[in-house]
Amino acid sequence: MRAGEPALATRVAVVGLHGGRPYGDGALRALASSGLVVGSPRHLDATAAIRPTATPILPLTGPLQSVLDRVEEAMVAGIEVCVLASGDPGFFGIVRALGQRVSPGRLVVHPAPSSVALAFARIGVPWDDALVVSAHGRSLEDAVDAIMASVAPSVAVLTAPANPPQMLGRALLAAGATGAEVVVASHLGDAGETVAAADLPGLATGNYDPMSVVVLRHLQIGHVPIGPVENGDVRAGLTATVAPLAWGLPEAAFDHRDGMITKAEVRAVVLGKLAVPVTGVLWDVGAGSGSVAVECARLAPALRVLAIERDPEQAQRIRTNAGAHGVNVEVVDGAAPDALAALPDPDRVFVGGGGLDVLDEAMRRLRPGGVVVATFAVVERALGAAARLGNLVQLSISRGVPTGELGLRLRAENPVFLAWGPG
Repeated sequence: MRAGEPALATRVAVVGLHGGRPYGDGALRALASSGLVVGSPRHLDATAAIRPTATPILPLTGPLQSVLDRVEEAMVAGIEVCVLASGDPGFFGIVRALGQRVSPGRLVVHPAPSSVALAFARIGVPWDDALVVSAHGRSLEDAVDAIMASVAPSVAVLTAPANPPQMLGRALLAAGATGAEVVVASHLGDAGETVAAADLPGLATGNYDPMSVVVLRHLQIGHVPIGPVENGDVRAGLTATVAPLAWGLPEAAFDHRDGMITKAEVRAVVLGKLAVPVTGVLWDVGAGSGSVAVECARLAPALRVLAIERDPEQAQRIRTNAGAHGVNVEVVDGAAPDALAALPDPDRVFVGGGGLDVLDEAMRRLRPGGVVVATFAVVERALGAAARLGNLVQLSISRGVPTGELGLRLRAENPVFLAWGPG
């Protein structure tokens, strides 16, 4: 709605189709009561038999802004509008464009199952940990960049005539991806549905419907030989896209508040004591900026990392830091120990914030063979933790700081007590 224009008198029903039909009674009623039906020619054809024949239609072709202008004009005139879309129209769909034009409060959305949900359902694989990117009306280069930066075990890509599945395959191979199990799902829910398995070379050379969902699983990134090993140097046969194995990153690598972050040297020792596993579940309790959680996720991309934080500002900071490092960290908003109740039992726990009651609950829930590491600034709590875990050290760090022409002097950081041990 632009400034100075008349107020809108009605709302827009946005109806997602599944198998060419509205999904649910509410969606059917919205279509039946509409005074104007908007949709692509294929959606209008699919619903021709179930909507009133006298209802005017508006094909969703040509410039989108022109169609939105017509929708807005109908709303001002008091005409009930129904916009048809595929699957869930709020998932990379027309809800965004409509909401920007007429405001989300004027939309009544009736979603059907999304094409991504259907694609994963067809292969019987969960997708709560999947990365979803779109190359439909968006840059294929951006989609590939997002895939190559991801550590998600599964990726779903929405393709389009401008960026069909085979172009995606070629772009991924050119970027150095290998080893993926590929499924191309097309026309999901329709009579012509296909679900085809392939690998990356097969995806790159295949002939697929451009309007598909491409599911990539077990994608390997950055380990592609580019030539023979020369002079015994294995580095000559590898790409340079693999990040170095590093931990104890500097504090500047994370957004944090007023120095409230586990110092780099302490974090390096914590990660060593945790003996971060390749898979399993890790809790970072009282996560603060999330530096420990993010580093664990960097070291072990298949590890499920949960960061528990009661401060909403800090919780958002964890999300920001995880995104900046391209890792998957699940943020649990709440205070421990109560916030731990619904979480899966951990294989590793780092307690960076909280009392001994939090440590007791972590030890009670720890899986066999697990490890708990906790840091404290107060010696009384550290002694209580040592009595439970069996090990305690004090970490005293002094950093060199310049003193003008004289060189460096050592500036001591506050000592930290670190306790660790099996549950």
